[in-house]
Amino acid sequence: MVLAVSCGGPAADDSGGEGATEPAASTTEDIVIGYSNWPGWWPWAIAEQEGLFEANGVDVEMRWFDGYLESMEAFAAGQLDGNTQTLNDTISFAADSVNGQVAVLVNDNSANDKIIVTEEINSVADLKGKKGAIEEGVVDDFLLSLALEEEGMSREDVEIVPLETGEAAAAFAAGQADAVGAFPPYWLTALEREGSKELLSSADFPGAIPDLLVMSQKIIDERPDDVQAIVNTWFDTLAFMEANPEKSNEIMAERAGISVEELEDLLGGTRMFTLEDNLEAFSDGEGMQYMASAAVGMADFMVKVGFIPEAPDLEPILDDQFVQAYAAEQ
Repeated sequence: MVLAVSCGGPAADDSGGEGATEPAASTTEDIVIGYSNWPGWWPWAIAEQEGLFEANGVDVEMRWFDGYLESMEAFAAGQLDGNTQTLNDTISFAADSVNGQVAVLVNDNSANDKIIVTEEINSVADLKGKKGAIEEGVVDDFLLSLALEEEGMSREDVEIVPLETGEAAAAFAAGQADAVGAFPPYWLTALEREGSKELLSSADFPGAIPDLLVMSQKIIDERPDDVQAIVNTWFDTLAFMEANPEKSNEIMAERAGISVEELEDLLGGTRMFTLEDNLEAFSDGEGMQYMASAAVGMADFMVKVGFIPEAPDLEPILDDQFVQAYAAEQ
């Protein structure tokens, strides 16, 4: 797989420092960012391990969560300064977040979330009355709901078995459900069940699941230069991955708890977002590739299916100032 890299981003050698901004002396405490098991977020482990945050003059603690939902709950409660999460989940948690939630960067666009089913299920219609193991209210629940809605069905047509994603995949593999919604690497576990197969994936709904770095409005207001440094670090990380693919894959595989071979397969369904991709995603336009447009459609959909009682104010949750500032420097 070829990982896309910002055309104007600085190249980095094995030390991770070449071309990076000269580090500044830090007098403030670490910024704490949550992340969890998703290919588009594994590169943050490279940034931390290779000193790329420090090279950009910012102290960051990347805090790993085994459960994606747990990371979002911690962020909404003000226990984190930022989190990696999808656009639809950011909309879901925006109203209840104590410090505000603002997407400042797109890491990737998912084509790799999947609904895995048993051998006898051959269509979305076949899910009617079946048991579906899923982490309620988050990304793959949203994917399942999109697929059901497209077929004129709803979540009420499926018997939902609410489990954390890793547990849901294990339950499906053990024969305790007929379908499971999972992101990598967890659907590898689901496919261990004999006769299991992919029914659909997020590739069937292009643009529906952008994966983001979301920072609190509080940290943006108090430490905008540090937020800028974190965004800059993402593009340095992509450059490092391009220059050091083997080392990068080893770091990400270790963080994900999978083999390098499995990681390479999983990365194939994940397109890392370059600077140009980010500029497009934050720009105005109609369609899922434009986040402002996508957010309106997502919010309306989530209200309709009962994920959220009402749509939050969407304007504050997208902020392209840091991506634009990085672009201006290139």
